[in-house]
Amino acid sequence: MKKSPNDLVREEVLALAAYHVPDAAGMVKLDAMENPYALPLPLQREIAELMAGAAVNRYPNPQAPELKARLRRVMAIPEAFDILIGNGSDEIIQILIQTLARPGAVVLAPDPTFVMYRMYARVNRMRYVGVPLTPDFRLDCVLFLEAIEEHQPALTFIAYPNNPTGNLYAESEVLRILQAAPGVVVLDEAYHAFAKKSFMGRLADHPNLIVMRTLSKVGMAGLRLGYAVGDPAWISEFDKVRPPYNVNVLTQLVAERLLVHVDTLNRQAAEICAERGRLRTALEPLPGVTVFASDANFLLVRVPDSGKVFAGMKARGVLVKDLHGSHPLLAQCLRVTVGSVEENAQCLNALRASL
Repeated sequence: MKKSPNDLVREEVLALAAYHVPDAAGMVKLDAMENPYALPLPLQREIAELMAGAAVNRYPNPQAPELKARLRRVMAIPEAFDILIGNGSDEIIQILIQTLARPGAVVLAPDPTFVMYRMYARVNRMRYVGVPLTPDFRLDCVLFLEAIEEHQPALTFIAYPNNPTGNLYAESEVLRILQAAPGVVVLDEAYHAFAKKSFMGRLADHPNLIVMRTLSKVGMAGLRLGYAVGDPAWISEFDKVRPPYNVNVLTQLVAERLLVHVDTLNRQAAEICAERGRLRTALEPLPGVTVFASDANFLLVRVPDSGKVFAGMKARGVLVKDLHGSHPLLAQCLRVTVGSVEENAQCLNALRASL
């Protein structure tokens, strides 16, 4: 008799739900923290010409030397530390977890935070421990240090700023965690372009620190490129688990060229930060609405009935993220990506009409 998935698929996988990406066709898409701005036309033409000559018949260079050299210059990566590249930071997370997934090993992170830390830990049979944030989404440093002492995590993730809450934790508290953690500590700086704070300059002080970033939030979400920086001893071990051709030819070429034009990307990030402030100012007076401070390219917003507001906004052509039910601290919360001026106006109109 032929076996079914229930017979052969691992229990951890059977218990999971696949990451759901809703259909956004025809919508103002404010649910995925994407950059709303297209590239300037001259840069579009430059990229088109570059792609036309790409050697798509050949495998990509697995070491991506030109791309890594450009990342090192643009992102001020110290020469003493190596770079691991991935198909988005999601793959980097997966690689790190797979490398450290000894039986009984623990992944530790604040709670709530980016869902993929938990998902990849479970898929790889690591024990995941979430340490609750305070009601205003700050780190409970005492509780976190107690969790480190109790669980001795092989891997600790700290999203900086945090997703989905948008806030930066106190630098002094992160430093205490770095000092106390026995294993690898990953500072996930996915929103670095908007927060302008980083632990990249502290790598030399903390041998077990890995700084991880993605280029998705600065206008390259479709390219899928993430990178991690750390001590060569760690990066060489993670590189053994990385698929050899994980970052394709087109991504390597286009990302390297776009980073030549980092000033364009930085201007767009600055526009998003300015819009974030204007959007927050417009949201705060709305009845029953609480807007939380954000150092990312999104706002966490608590409304009287998130399901009703989400459905009303969607019916009016605006897609945001309803977080209600994902964690007790996120009750009645929506996560709203900061869009363009026009998109934010549509978002505000839809939200007002849906309250």
